[in-house]
Amino acid sequence: MSRAETRAGTEAPGAAAESTAADPVAAGPAAAKGAGAVAGAGRPVSPLWSLGLLRSELLITFRRWRTLALLAVLAAVPVLIGIAVRIETGDGSTVGGGDRAGGQGAGGPAFLAQISNNGLFLVFSALAATLPVFLPMAVGVVAGDAVAGESSGGTLRYLLVAPAGRTRLLLTKFATVLSFCLAATLVVAASALAVGALLFPLGDLTTISGTRISYADGLGRALLIALVVAASLVGMAALGLFVSTLTGSGIAAMATTVGLLITVQILDQIPQLDALGPYFFSHYWLSFADLMREPVYWDDLIRNLGLQALYAAVFGSAAWARFTTKDVTA
Repeated sequence: MSRAETRAGTEAPGAAAESTAADPVAAGPAAAKGAGAVAGAGRPVSPLWSLGLLRSELLITFRRWRTLALLAVLAAVPVLIGIAVRIETGDGSTVGGGDRAGGQGAGGPAFLAQISNNGLFLVFSALAATLPVFLPMAVGVVAGDAVAGESSGGTLRYLLVAPAGRTRLLLTKFATVLSFCLAATLVVAASALAVGALLFPLGDLTTISGTRISYADGLGRALLIALVVAASLVGMAALGLFVSTLTGSGIAAMATTVGLLITVQILDQIPQLDALGPYFFSHYWLSFADLMREPVYWDDLIRNLGLQALYAAVFGSAAWARFTTKDVTA
């Protein structure tokens, strides 16, 4: 089913009649505002209408085959990691080639080396493995397509004649992308938790600091880490939404957003740019590991959340300024 057909099935009953006012939308933002006032005359926008628009966006986003494929790939990463660790440690050795008596294998990451001892560590390892590339790339695809995809599909002008207005529509798009950030992160965490329980023992676990905590406490920290990882993607989501307002091609917006992600990741690894590193949205992504310390190190976690909020404010405002002033011709 095409985007236009899907959108047609979720619009309000009066959308077809209002579509005759689409020409003023194409003429520019001032004319669009006037058309919206005429279309919505006598029926002010209600919160229930806004919730209906959000529900429509969520259904359309999560029913797309592309979205389901992205979530399936994300769910497969913990499975592959779990199977690989199970095979490598089947003879009693640890990850990296050491032995159990020798502790952590040579060069083995702190979380990865502990998976064979406690399956809950697969959650932390899977999030650490997917956060640098897979999760932000999936978010970049969804965010980049949010507005530009509507434009290339020919449905954006029909949305703009509804009484919601451009600001409310953009906020709905952003909320949908943030929902995907949370859903994608929880898919990785849930898949890792299930695979870890099937392939490895569970029980009390040892933190990075060497202290022991209960399995229930470990589950609580795993949920908190998943929420922090989802929040770490907010800056990427805002950047992708801004790029999506710059072009009428969904593919171009997705490619640009993913390209910016790769560029920022490379720049963050150049020693000569260390002074700029703390300002890159990906710089503090792996700070979630500090939640597995006792006591928890909050400094980098707070910096990460503050940086994501800053990116959301800057690029969210830029997206609003662009979207509310652009001419919509499709």
